[in-house]
Amino acid sequence: MDMTSSQTHTLEHKRSQEAARRLSDGQFAVLLLLPGVALLAGVVLYPLVAALVTAFFEQSLVLPGRTFVGLQNVVDVLQGDFLRLLGQTMVFTVGTTVLPFVIGFALALALNTRIRGAKVLRGLMLIPWLVPGVVVSFLWMWIFNANYGVMNALLQSIGLIDEPQAWLAQPGTAMGAVVLAKTWQSFPWMMVMLLAGLQTVPVELHEAAEMDGAGTVRRFFAITMPHLKGIVGLVVLLEFIWNFQHFDIIYVLTGGGPAGATQTFATAVYETAFHGFDLGKAGALGLLWMVLLMALVVVYVRFSEKGEKR
Repeated sequence: MDMTSSQTHTLEHKRSQEAARRLSDGQFAVLLLLPGVALLAGVVLYPLVAALVTAFFEQSLVLPGRTFVGLQNVVDVLQGDFLRLLGQTMVFTVGTTVLPFVIGFALALALNTRIRGAKVLRGLMLIPWLVPGVVVSFLWMWIFNANYGVMNALLQSIGLIDEPQAWLAQPGTAMGAVVLAKTWQSFPWMMVMLLAGLQTVPVELHEAAEMDGAGTVRRFFAITMPHLKGIVGLVVLLEFIWNFQHFDIIYVLTGGGPAGATQTFATAVYETAFHGFDLGKAGALGLLWMVLLMALVVVYVRFSEKGEKR
């Protein structure tokens, strides 16, 4: 009986030690997470909440104090240039999503064939994506320059224009120029992702379809596209979300001009806060912008969940 009680006591002691060890492991894990959580809260969460709270106050960047105005800032923004900003943001976003997709898909199809030097070409075409946005902006600023730009020289040499054009200074051409610059930076990412998807399509299916007499176009739509549907949807959605909040290339190339022709939500928030010194309206514009972005993120998450189920 004494041995049995001693063994029981020993087992209980071991269990209590294991429980204490598990508890200490859990506490240690929490301690490891705390620095990261604190950094996230300080760098992301606090500025976000502070900016959203500012939307409900009349507050200047240069004057002390603020006054609570409720939803008045939101109403003023909606009654102002909100629809124009939304339209221009959508033009930029759609343009810089569709064009890179078309170019990237075409190049992915070309590089997926057995052409000589495909690996070298793949690496070279990644260069625009690796270049920082500000550098890309200065490069295209030089290309579009009215006095010595390559774009004018090229178009004049083939007879499409008679005299040099100030592409970035004209409301009718500025948005197209900005979209072209962003497209040049974005298409390599699209190309790489779509090329990775193309390489997962079973070759046996193409060979079997070819033996049955299916041509290239029919095999593309019957075999290739169904296999790429998931990756195409994710790539397009991600690119759309990123472009919807893009800032650097637009701001460096045009600053939102000329006459607000290239102004988007990203540049409008910056201009309202740091040039107009109106933090309240900038916060309200940012709040509406975030709501639209959240809707896009919900669409992305739903699409991702459907892809995982498939």
